[in-house]
Amino acid sequence: MTIANEDLINAAKEARANAYNVYSKYRVGAAIVDDRGHLHVGCNIENAAYPLGSCAEAGAISAMVQQGGKRIVKIAVVGGFGDIGACTPCGGCRQRIHEFADGDTIILAIDDSNEWQEFSIGDLLPASFHLD
Repeated sequence: MTIANEDLINAAKEARANAYNVYSKYRVGAAIVDDRGHLHVGCNIENAAYPLGSCAEAGAISAMVQQGGKRIVKIAVVGGFGDIGACTPCGGCRQRIHEFADGDTIILAIDDSNEWQEFSIGDLLPASFHLD
């Protein structure tokens, strides 16, 4: 099964609508296509004890792994607005994505203008840490 970029972005937007962002008011949604063609989504979840929150990408990756996915083929991250621009994954999520990515993994970053940018994990995390 192939999922078009627009459908992946729409899934991330739908996930974003469910974000729990009562402190920052910054909503993020993520959607992953795994190596089997399955779709997995996540949204950011904040907590009053700030380090206990979780990113949308982390939630989508957890869903993928729990459902048997092994590799991220493509991930869309929807967040950002106005002058902030598109929300690229934070440093921790770049490392999380790297764990399940390869050189062909596509990362799409989208903001409220619906403009999107495409990256590889190498673009976002050069000289990355890995154990292989």
